[in-house]
Amino acid sequence: MKLRVFLLIFVFFWQSAVAQDLPDLGDASQATLSPTQELVIGNSIMSQIRSSPDFLDDPDVTDYLNQVGYILVSNSPNPGGHFEFFAVRDKTINAFALPGGYIGVHTGLILGAQSESELVGVLGHEIAHVTQRHIARMMAIQKQNSLASLAGLAVAILAARSNAQLSQAAIAASQAGPLQSQLSYSRDHEREADRIGLQIVEKSHYDVHAVPSFFERLQRASQVYGGGAPAYLQSHPLTYERIADMEGRVSAMPYHQVPDSLAFQLVRARLTAIDGSAAEAVSTFRERIAQKKYANELAPKYGYVVAVMREDSPKAADMNVARDYLKTLLDKAPEDPMILALAAQFEVHNGQVKEGVATYERGLRLFPTRRALMYGYARLLLDTGQAEKDVEFLDKCLARVDTDPHLYELKAQAHAALGQRLAQHSAQAEAQLLKGNLRAAIEQLRIAQTSGDGDFYQKSSVDARLRELMSVDAQLRDGK
Repeated sequence: MKLRVFLLIFVFFWQSAVAQDLPDLGDASQATLSPTQELVIGNSIMSQIRSSPDFLDDPDVTDYLNQVGYILVSNSPNPGGHFEFFAVRDKTINAFALPGGYIGVHTGLILGAQSESELVGVLGHEIAHVTQRHIARMMAIQKQNSLASLAGLAVAILAARSNAQLSQAAIAASQAGPLQSQLSYSRDHEREADRIGLQIVEKSHYDVHAVPSFFERLQRASQVYGGGAPAYLQSHPLTYERIADMEGRVSAMPYHQVPDSLAFQLVRARLTAIDGSAAEAVSTFRERIAQKKYANELAPKYGYVVAVMREDSPKAADMNVARDYLKTLLDKAPEDPMILALAAQFEVHNGQVKEGVATYERGLRLFPTRRALMYGYARLLLDTGQAEKDVEFLDKCLARVDTDPHLYELKAQAHAALGQRLAQHSAQAEAQLLKGNLRAAIEQLRIAQTSGDGDFYQKSSVDARLRELMSVDAQLRDGK
């Protein structure tokens, strides 16, 4: 709800800000926004979403969504496009696409999907919205309006993913034109996204037959609950014609059953384990394990360990059970990145720092770009007074993954521990830039200039970076 309220408020304040921060559309006859303009708008929206408490900043969930997402993207019409998948704390069944290739997934969708192929079907649909540039094409209808109004429409589109009534208010507030025209155009987009999405799912070797069955289940739910229809149907108008069309297409495709991955099962258990109170989560998994409600025994045991570790003062008996479950997890899946990260965290949590270091290092040899492993190991090095080694490790991480703001934030903390203020604020500037906060990045570089430390090369690098970002900021202000 906080995210939804923010979106509506943001529309009203967007127009004055966007005039300074975004380039002009140019000729009114232009068919669509350029990909660069879409990315600028998407970055601006994402900078606000990341600061919302509804944004789920969990490295394991994020890695899973991006791992699956990029399998689908690689089989999409635009395999080289910019995409980033993220989770939103919301129990409704929903997902949404933003300008610039950002795709949000409600936790309710991950938990509500009855198979991984159902989840993949929705992701494929959203990827199709991006590859077919539906948001830009929708904005093109309003090509007589200013870019500020079009950006307002972008926020309204996001609002629509959560609440249809809120979407109407947001579209009106952004002066984006008649709602009926937008909805009619959206239905055309939905049919195209259905067609492209099914092709993506099939090429990615998931079960395409799960897609129409998922939509049929949502349709039945809408009939039962009436006005309380699933959020996905409010933002993605679903008709019997669309379902029939999907079923017709799928009937011509070969059927093959695709088992759910262990990662899908673990992520679902993780979402349950981190929701609500720790004590309730522990009780939930204790009951599920006793009743054998999971097809795979590893998922509830994983969830149990995560839940126990959330407790402030876990009972000794619970910790002993968690230790036994963790041993089972490592025996059955010794090279799973989520299980290795959990094992390292458990060992450090219980004072077994040497063992935790070994587990992190083993995991990183196998999965050098997994966020939970990188973050955990970097924090452990810092906590054990190895800031210099931490900087070296993070430099290696950033050589592989240079678009992760968390890595730069961790690097800034390591430099701070070493008393290296110029390097600290320089790293913080890169973190702010990746979060979409250009002016905050500029301010950090100005602080770095006055830090009083750093060699000639470092100072020159900061000066050059500051000039570069100030030039970008000036161009955005001038609408170029």
